[in-house]
Amino acid sequence: MTTKASVWRRLVTCLSSLKFYLNVLCLVVTVFVLLQICSFQITQRSLSLPPALLTYLKHNHEEVSENKTASLVEKLRESVTFLPLKDYRFSNKPLEGHTWFMSSLYDNQTKGEAQYQEFPSDSSKGRLLCLKGVDEHDGSWNSYALAWPEALPTNAILQDGLTFVSYNQYDYGNLWHGLTAVVPFIAWSLRNQCEKPQKWVLYHWGELRFGMGHWLSEIVTATYGQEPDFLRFVDDDKPVCFEKAVVMRHNEGGMSRERRMEAFDLIRCKARNYCNISSSVASKPRIGMTLLLRTGARSFRNESMVIDVFKKECKRVDGCEISVSYSNNLSFCEQVELMKKTDVLVSPHGAQLTNLFLMDKNSSVMEFFPKGWLKLAGVGQLVFQWGANWSGMRHEGSWHDPVGEICQFPDTDRRCMSIYKNAMIGYNETYFGEWARRVLGKFSIREMKELAECNHSNSSILDVCS
Repeated sequence: MTTKASVWRRLVTCLSSLKFYLNVLCLVVTVFVLLQICSFQITQRSLSLPPALLTYLKHNHEEVSENKTASLVEKLRESVTFLPLKDYRFSNKPLEGHTWFMSSLYDNQTKGEAQYQEFPSDSSKGRLLCLKGVDEHDGSWNSYALAWPEALPTNAILQDGLTFVSYNQYDYGNLWHGLTAVVPFIAWSLRNQCEKPQKWVLYHWGELRFGMGHWLSEIVTATYGQEPDFLRFVDDDKPVCFEKAVVMRHNEGGMSRERRMEAFDLIRCKARNYCNISSSVASKPRIGMTLLLRTGARSFRNESMVIDVFKKECKRVDGCEISVSYSNNLSFCEQVELMKKTDVLVSPHGAQLTNLFLMDKNSSVMEFFPKGWLKLAGVGQLVFQWGANWSGMRHEGSWHDPVGEICQFPDTDRRCMSIYKNAMIGYNETYFGEWARRVLGKFSIREMKELAECNHSNSSILDVCS
């Protein structure tokens, strides 16, 4: 018993000694380190795969990534939504707000500039404008959309360069309506390093148009040095997306008088240069009076009497020369040359008066209307007063014939306008004589230096976009 107790005591003493615990700790640490080294070696051996297997795994990873990218691009492509160019929800107010043309988009409204849209831009978040449809009769069958350059719609054609997209509530054949649609594009070019369009796309109520009137086409050709090239769409299923597009749908709306005058100065100079017409003051009479007459609708009932009145008054003024012309008998360049020589323009209300901006600035305009226009024509009868103001001319007033066709309804009834609109214009010899005398008298006392300065400023505008 004594021996067993002695052994037990020695064992307890050994176990409780510090040295024993240190030995056990060293053993545990050693085993742990050996296990970690073993694990690392196994991992290294497992990564040492055959080269072919590593290449396969890497290619498979890249392929998965590319497939994801392609899938995202395809989803973006499929998400492009085309909307009707003409939104019938706004048919009762087609020109208000952002109009019934491309109704979901808003214009850039920089103070003093024409309202416009540009693609791609910050407002489009870098997306391009895409147009689709070939309908010339119902704009709701034509459509538009925005698309990322990397995800254009299926079957889309990418149109290079700058494209001007014009919406006109009226038409491109009438001189006035066509010019008001083109002027804001010219003003935009003046503000953007005189950039020229590669293509034009024309819409009327969202319906495609494939040309302008000859006079307007000549204006564009003279201004940009190249004939307008009108884009033709292939078919309904092939949208056209534009590398760069500028859209105008309010004509001159928003433009300040200063911006309009800059545009008209440029067009005037470009047209004279295009037609090789000298800007020398010595090449024109001291005072040139032109009767620009019409045939048919809104022509003078007794032309010879009207011509005699103005001839008589012109003879009273030293240096005054009068010419009688019909715009429908003149080529574009003949009209430009005639206006260059004109200081006082006498003409019935009509599209031919659009030529007024081709005169030297501060020239005068006298306008004539048939009976009924004053009460029934609304603001439409003011367009050439506006045109004169915008281009730096002087509108010297209008004469409304008090005598004319008889309407079965009261004079204020809108139905009478169909009778008055294209009626002939009479004359008042006394009033016409006094009016012409007054206008010529005011013009004759103006300093010729003023006109020379205007011509000089026009030349500087020409240099900007030469």
